[in-house]
Amino acid sequence: MQHLDLTRITEEWNLRYSMTLDEIKHALLTSYQSEGGINHLDGINLPSEESVNRLSFDFMHLLFPGFFEQSPVTKKDVPALTASRLESINTRLASDIEKALRFARDPNPSANARRLAMEMLAHMPEIRKIVQTDVQAAYQGDPAARSTEEIILAYPCVLVISLQRIAHVLYKLGVPILPRMITEHAHERTGADIHPGAQIGTHFFVDHCTGVVVGETARIGNHVKIYQGVTLGAKSFEVDGDGNPIKGVKRHPDIEDHTTIYAHATILGGDTKIGAHSIIGANVWLLESIPVNSIAYYKGDNLVVRSRRKKEKAVESRRADEMQAWDWVI
Repeated sequence: MQHLDLTRITEEWNLRYSMTLDEIKHALLTSYQSEGGINHLDGINLPSEESVNRLSFDFMHLLFPGFFEQSPVTKKDVPALTASRLESINTRLASDIEKALRFARDPNPSANARRLAMEMLAHMPEIRKIVQTDVQAAYQGDPAARSTEEIILAYPCVLVISLQRIAHVLYKLGVPILPRMITEHAHERTGADIHPGAQIGTHFFVDHCTGVVVGETARIGNHVKIYQGVTLGAKSFEVDGDGNPIKGVKRHPDIEDHTTIYAHATILGGDTKIGAHSIIGANVWLLESIPVNSIAYYKGDNLVVRSRRKKEKAVESRRADEMQAWDWVI
């Protein structure tokens, strides 16, 4: 049996914690050179977390004017406030895009950043229209909600879906790094990790949010509702001859219109498609497609996938072997 050399450990401990600040500084500088993991300090600094978080905050103000202000806003204040906010966001967004483009070795980062920032902001009226459908979906999908104002102010799904929709536009425009930083800000705030590459239709509702993961190549239709802990992930990764993951291939499932996915269900694979008007029960694990109007749940240890009966809804299930799929509802 190997014994710990307590004397040596004590000596190393005392040496480490007797270092001066100057010695610590030199040790850190050596680490920066040998270990990496620092921002690019020679003129190609990447967007800062603080800057991206502030942008995210201001985007939410632009989507929902008057909801997050420290002081009341009147109707007559909105035009000037919107103009001021747009100008500020445009300047800071162009700056962060330029940093990301310089990192990606874009040949004309300054001009392209200004163009991309304007293209992004031109999408804001359209994004705002779609986000309003998400608010309505949350209100209609949660009996605990008392008003749309409560949804906007207190439901984490509004933040994570809204910022994902903004990040998705930047992603489609080819802006590197910044879209993922925006969705990671939302992930940190809400517990839901929705990749900016995911394609999401209208009237999307994520109830409770915590633990939800939606992968880059997932496609989600209209009027889809998912609950906490749901994963739309990949089965595995294709690799090249050197064993490195191949980028850009379809890895995540498609969820068609009017589908409900209950808590902690896991759906994997780029070839997996959940047909429209389907219900996926809690804790279900799916690696294969199911047809439209299907219901999937566990009966004991066995996965049951069958056609939904006429007008069947999850809350109307009464058979004991089906109730276990829904009895977690809060």
